Order: sequence, then C-alpha cells, then structure tokens
Amino acid sequence: MSDITDFDALRRAMAENSDRPEGPARNARAEELLTAAEKLNVPLAVIEALGHQLKVYNYSSEKGKMFVPFARLLRMWDERPEDFDEYEAYSLHWVFKWVSAGMLDQPHIPLASIEKWLGEMEHRYRLAGHSERAVRSAEHSVAAHVGDVERAERAYAAWLAADPDIMADCHACELHGQGWWQAERGRDEEALRLWRPVLEGEYTCAHEPHTVLASSLLPLLRLGRTDEARAHHLRGFRLVRAMESMRGAYAEHVEFCALTGNEARGLELLAERPAYFTDEGHPQSRLDFVSVVALLMDRLTGLGLGDRQVPGPAGREWTARELAAHARTEALALAARFDERNGTAYVSERARARMAREPLVERLPLGVRSAVRPVPPPAPPAVAPGGSGQPDLSGLLAEARRLSDNLRPHAVEAWAAVAEAAEGVELDPRDQAELVDHRAMGLGPEGAVLFERAAELYAAAGDPGEALAARARAAYVRALAGDVDGAFAAVSGPYDEVLALHAAGETGIRQTASVLMGRARILMRRAHEAEGPGAEPVRAEAGAAVREVLALVEGRAGEGVRLAARCAEAQAMLAELAGLDGDLETAAELFARGAAAFVAAGLPWFAVEYEARLASLAHHLGDMAEAERALRAALEHGGAQLEAPGRAQLHLQLAEVVGGRGEAVEAARHALEAAHWADEAGEGATLGAWARQQLGGFLLRQGRWAEAAEVLESALPDLTAATHGDGAIVQTQWWLGDCLSELGEHRAAAERRLQAAGIARHWPEQHDHATLAHLAGESLGQAGLPAEADRAYARAGDLWRELGNVPGLIRSLRARAWLALRTPEGLEEARDLMAEAVRECEAARDTAQDIEARQQYVAELGDTHRQFGDLLARSVSGSADDGAVRAVFEEALSQLLRSAEVFASLGEGALHSRTDAELTAGLLEIEMGRLAEARARARAVLAAYEGCDAAEADGQGRSTVSARRAEAEHLLRLAADD
Repeated sequence: MSDITDFDALRRAMAENSDRPEGPARNARAEELLTAAEKLNVPLAVIEALGHQLKVYNYSSEKGKMFVPFARLLRMWDERPEDFDEYEAYSLHWVFKWVSAGMLDQPHIPLASIEKWLGEMEHRYRLAGHSERAVRSAEHSVAAHVGDVERAERAYAAWLAADPDIMADCHACELHGQGWWQAERGRDEEALRLWRPVLEGEYTCAHEPHTVLASSLLPLLRLGRTDEARAHHLRGFRLVRAMESMRGAYAEHVEFCALTGNEARGLELLAERPAYFTDEGHPQSRLDFVSVVALLMDRLTGLGLGDRQVPGPAGREWTARELAAHARTEALALAARFDERNGTAYVSERARARMAREPLVERLPLGVRSAVRPVPPPAPPAVAPGGSGQPDLSGLLAEARRLSDNLRPHAVEAWAAVAEAAEGVELDPRDQAELVDHRAMGLGPEGAVLFERAAELYAAAGDPGEALAARARAAYVRALAGDVDGAFAAVSGPYDEVLALHAAGETGIRQTASVLMGRARILMRRAHEAEGPGAEPVRAEAGAAVREVLALVEGRAGEGVRLAARCAEAQAMLAELAGLDGDLETAAELFARGAAAFVAAGLPWFAVEYEARLASLAHHLGDMAEAERALRAALEHGGAQLEAPGRAQLHLQLAEVVGGRGEAVEAARHALEAAHWADEAGEGATLGAWARQQLGGFLLRQGRWAEAAEVLESALPDLTAATHGDGAIVQTQWWLGDCLSELGEHRAAAERRLQAAGIARHWPEQHDHATLAHLAGESLGQAGLPAEADRAYARAGDLWRELGNVPGLIRSLRARAWLALRTPEGLEEARDLMAEAVRECEAARDTAQDIEARQQYVAELGDTHRQFGDLLARSVSGSADDGAVRAVFEEALSQLLRSAEVFASLGEGALHSRTDAELTAGLLEIEMGRLAEARARARAVLAAYEGCDAAEADGQGRSTVSARRAEAEHLLRLAADD
C-alpha cells in the first residue's frame, strides 16, 4: 500500500474504488484501503475507510460482511464521537437502515436480535433528533418479512405519517418499498400509481428505477398491460445486467421470461450470471434466484424439454429436469432456515407459491435477438373413440374429401392421416386414386410420377375427366422443375381430350377447368421466362389461355368454391401479364379483383398473396394509402392460416409504410411482430435482423432510448454486408450511438459512431462519414477523452471542408477550441481555433450565392462570436482587478458585443439570440465593476420585449420571452448600486 501516504491520497483511492464495478475485486480493494488508513494514525481516515468498506459490501453479493465494519464504527462513535465529522456522523446513522435490512436477509441472525436492533435504532435516532420515519419503514420490513400483516399495515401507516427528514430513504427508494407492499397485498393498480414518478424519471438514485422496473413486471402482466411490461423488461434488464448486487431484481427478469413464453431468453439470462447460482453472501437474494430457476426449469420440463441441457451451477452439466429438482431443494432449504429463525412458515409458503406460478401470457414477443423458443416434441396422433386404438378410415376419408373439395386449410394433413390409416388396407380404385393424387400434391416437382399413377387409377375407376386433370397436374410439376416446353407438350393431349369430353357431356366443368388452368399455368411460366422481341406473342398466348379459363368459369362461382377459386386465380394471372407488359395500374386493379373474388368465395387466406403483390405495386406507384390497405387486408385475411415467414414479411412492410407517415408507435408494433414471426420461421438472422433494426429505429423516434439500444444491440450480430448491406450496419451503429449518448454511455456511443464512420469512409459520398466523425468527437469529449475527441473533430473538419459544408467546418473548429481549453496552456490554441472559425464564417458570408445562404452564415458568425466570448471569459479565474484577467475579460466582452451586433443585423428573427448575447455581456460587465453599463443593457433587453407575447412557447413548451425578461430583471438586481 505504498501508494497511500496521506489522507488526501486515501480519499482519492476510495473515490477511484467507488467508481469500479460492483464485486469481489472492489471489496478486496476496500479492505486494502482500510489497512492503509490504519497506518496513517488519523482517526477520521479509519472512520472514512470503514464507511467505504461498509458501502461496497452493501452494494455487492457479500452483504453479510458489512456487520463487522459497522460494529467497529458504532463502537468508535460511542467511545469518541468527536472523531467523526458532520458527514461521517450522518453516514453512521444512515447505514443503521442498511444493517437492519441486512440482518433480515441473513437467517443465522436471530429474530430477537433484529427486534433488539430495531429498538436500538429507534433510540439512537431519537437521541440524534431524527424523525421516526426510517424506523417505522424498517419495522414494516421486519413485519412483512415474517408475514405479520397486521403489524406490517400499522407500521406502513406510521411510516407514511411520520415526517420525512434526512434519515428517510430517498423518495425513489421509499416509493419502491411502498409500491412493493401494495403489490404484495394484491393492489397492483395502486402499486403502479406509487411507482409512476420513479418510472418516469422524476425520482432516481443508484438503484432506481432499476428495482421498480423489475418489481413492476408481474403487476403489469397481471393487469394485462403487456406492452408496458415488455418495455420495463428491456429498460430494466439493461440497468441491472452489470450490477452484481441486484440478484433479486435479476431474478424478477428471469421470472418474467418464464411467465411470458420467453423460456429461451430466460436460459440466456441464467448463462450470463453463473455466480448467482452459488454466491452465498446474501441468502435472501439467493432464495429469490433459485426459486425462479426452479420455476423456469419446471416450465421447460412441462413443455417436454426436461432433458434439454441448461446453464447451472459450475462443476457439472445439467438438464432442465435435474436443475429443477436441485433449485427447488435449495430454495426450500433456504426458506426453511428463514422460517426456523422467524418461527413461521411464511417464507416457505411464498417460495412454493412463486415456484408454482403459471404463465401469465402464452407468448409475449420482446423484439430482441434470442434463441428460437424451445419446441416440445409432437404429440402422438389422436385416435378415434371405440377402444381399438385404430383411426376410423372411412371417417378420415370423408373429412379429407370435405376439406379438399372446399379448399379448406389442413387438407394436406387430413390426407396424410388417411395415408397412415390406410397402411396395409386394400382400397377401391377411386379411394386409392385420390390418396395417390394428394400424396403427389405434397411432393411438388417430385410428384409427376405419382400424378400419372393417379390418372391411371381414376381411369380405372371410371372417371376420365379426373384422370385428365391428374395428367395436367403431372405436366405442370414438370414446368415447376424447369422443363416448360416438355410440360406444354404433355398438357396438350389432355387439353384436347377434356374439351372433347366436356362438349360430349362426359365430364364436368370442374375437371375441365382443372385441365385448362394447368395449361394456363404452364403458359404463364413460359411468359415469365420470355424476353426480347419474342416475348409479346408468348404473353399473348398465355393471356388467351387464361381468358379461356375465365370464359368457362366466370359467373359460375355459385356452383362451388373450386370454380370461384379458378376465376380469382385467372384474374391474378391477367394481373401478372399486365405487370410484365409494364401496365402497373391495370395489374394492380386485376390483383385487387382476384383478391376480392377469393374473399367473396369464403377463401380469404388465398387472397393474401395477391394483396401482398398489390401492396408492392401500390408502393411502386406511390399510392401509399392503397399499399397500407392491401397489407392490412392481407394480414386480416391470412388469419391463422398465414405462415410465419409471410406474416413476418407483411408486418415488416406495414411497419415501413406506417412509419413513413410518421406513426412511429404503430410502426414499432408491426416491426416487433415481424421480428417475432421471423424468429418463429427460423429466419431470425436474416429477416429478423431487418425487423429488429427497424424496430430499434422506431423506438428511437419515440425517445425510448434504453429499449431501442437493447433491440439494436441484439440486431447487430446478425447484420452482414452480404445479406443486409453495409448501409444497414452503419445506420444501426448510428442509431445505437444516438441511444447510448442519450443514456449517458458516452464512451460506448463513441465506439459505435467510430465503427460506423470506419465503414462510411469507403463510400463515394462522404457526408455520412463527416457527420459520424463529428458525432464521435462529441461522444469522446463527453467521455473525458479530449485528445481523441480533437482528432475526431479534426477529421470531421477536413471532410466538411472537402464537401464545401461551411457550417459543419465552423462547428468542428468551435468544438476543438473548447476542447483545447481543457488542456494546460490551451488558451492560445483555443483562441486560434475560434479566430479561424470567425474567418471561415466571414468568408462564407461574403461569397454567399443568395440572401438565404448569406443569412445562415451571418447567424453562424453571431454564434461563433458568442462562443468566443464565453470561451475567453471561462479561460481565466480570479478577480478583474488582476490586470491579466481584466485583459481577457475585455477581449471576451468585445466578442459578446460583436455577437449582439451581428444578430441585430438579422432583424427580429434573431431577437432571442441577440438578447442572449447582450445579457451575457451584462453579467461580464458586473464582474468588471461596470454596473451602469450592465443596468443599461438589462433595460435595453426589457425594452426589446415590450409588446411581445409572453405566452409564445419554444419547442420545449417554455416561453423564451418570459425567460429573457426574468434574466434581465435578475441582471438589474445584480447590478444595483448597493
């Protein structure tokens, strides 16, 4: 400890240690510092070192260690109170609360000792003249812990009735405790009302809103306020993730995942904190943690995933089932220790109730990147009643026919059930034909051979029309495999034959339409492939085939859904042909007609594809209202039949459209849904990354910085230049930098902005590169890295100069000047940079091409003179009686007055900027003893605002007029002769 040689060095070392992350390393350093303090032979040094040690223990997983330093402090106070300064005396009484709460959390400390300590606390607070508010709060904690509801309610009322004083917890912590009790008693609405000021940032502290956000999760879910619960999870987990002492709050986030269908994310959270399984310094938070581990593992086991590997205590591998049993045993053993100490069964009852909680939401999408939700093994197929255990084949056949004849969902699955039930059963030719036919439909291009076999069976069953339809299907799957010419040749025979059969009345319209539609589909594929001068006749031939289908079935939709479907599909084919010819308006109209026909036929899920294509056309045509209508219709009509990839695409497109008209809240909802369904489809790394990137942007637009940061950080690992383009990566890093800057995480913000700039520097257009370098300079400066910030601003300035962007160049020069002032002997460099900024402004003003540009540069010149004056005034300290100081003040005043003159030249539009410069000049004149000039300046400002509307508000709802008047009145008072 040779680095600690005096009291000041000790204090600096303790301050540095306080800024280190929570955990054993910080605690160990505090122990070293106490040893060093003891060698200084200064009682107050030991007192401060003990207080520091007590504080770091309290904010760590080793809370149980704080009783020893506190006992020593208390003994020192009783023996020599004069050794304590005012702050340390205050701190000693303050940490009484920590110790009383800490005793409750340690089951080896007898309840009688805790009650005795509570009395000691009340006695000492009374002697020191403090209110009993903190004492009653501590009493409430004791009563609530042991389950004495009546006493807890009395203490709660007394707590609120007592006067707040310096010993009461900060208001944020008090509101957390009060809301916790209301939620504990089932009064969720009241709890959230109490927590609202903390959640909205009105009251904060080192651990708030961290704990309130965690505690609010279950009440919000119970009230059905799932959007808020999601937001609180994303915000809150970001706050507690790195804080070792917040195991209890961390557990509440794991619990939230277990109760909202986010089991995979819950496992990820457990994996992030392996030490939480075994840290024993704080038994209460360990009980909380292992209880929710048991809950999560039981949830996985209940889903049929008990054998899944999961993160658990170090030293072995764990399955969900094994960890569930282990965590439950640990939880109940810990709870039993508390109950033995308390003489009740209350803690065990609460632990059992927590571990037995049922999900509150089946699936709550969070928007962040996570592993795919664990999927339980498929259930065995249901069997028909009757005791044989064998499905009813005739019933299955009837159901499959009903579904397929009416184009109902799940027809494929129904025929698969028939196939399974028919194993080893001899079917008649017709039944066998249908079975083979539908088996072929499920094989796509591989089904041609089976379709031919089905045709043979239909013919053997006496249905030549259906045989020809099966042959047409065989031809079409050849086209799907790429053999379009062979497919057309194969369908030509069935086409001629079915027309002849239909004319002779030997087959129905359904079979005829099926063959004609097969031929039309093949010709449509040929039309799509055709290019160059020969494309037009090919498209014409396809159009004729489609119109032949329409001529056969149009007007006959009432004869069955299959004919209605043929009519709708034919309309869509004509739409495709119109699109190939470049007639997008007609294509859009025909897609709309086809979609409407499907809906009218009671087959809305078939309309989805056409509505999606209509939306794309409308978007291309600039008809955003129609694009939005079509996308909403597609989602509505798809319903439960819409598969996950399609649902994700539609929601993502709708997010783009809705966001484009400024509706960021609704756009975020659609982007969230898109991310969820992309994950469900197994496309989380591709489509899901896009959706998360968009979601982060929409959250950022709403000022929801923490949520946006969580989402954007989760998107970044999946965004690649090859799949998403480097523009998406740069935009994500840019947005993330903005979020981190708003959250005060300036070093991290700088890293993101520099990473984005590193990509953008290779782009042909350099404006984004310049902007990002400039923003990185801002973040580096705010992170306390002036040299790095200066380099970033210098790079930005070079780029702004190359781009001819004078305002950007001027602002980079001014920023560098302020940075230079932070360095020793930096005034001259700062003065030179500001002077260069002035010259750039004047040159741009004098060469401006139009009045608007000239006024912009004049305004920049005014701002530069104003900042120049501020910089000079702040560059010196001391009295204006000092000649050197006075000279700098004179120079600063000259710049401020020049700023006012420049703004005055812009007229009434720059009134607020002019008066701001004049009032600043007046304050400097007071420093220089020029009271009369300052009074005159204040009166001039008041005169400038005579007749102005004081109700006029700025962008933040404040009245600039009222503010300037108040500042001028204040300046007059300061400059009074007496």
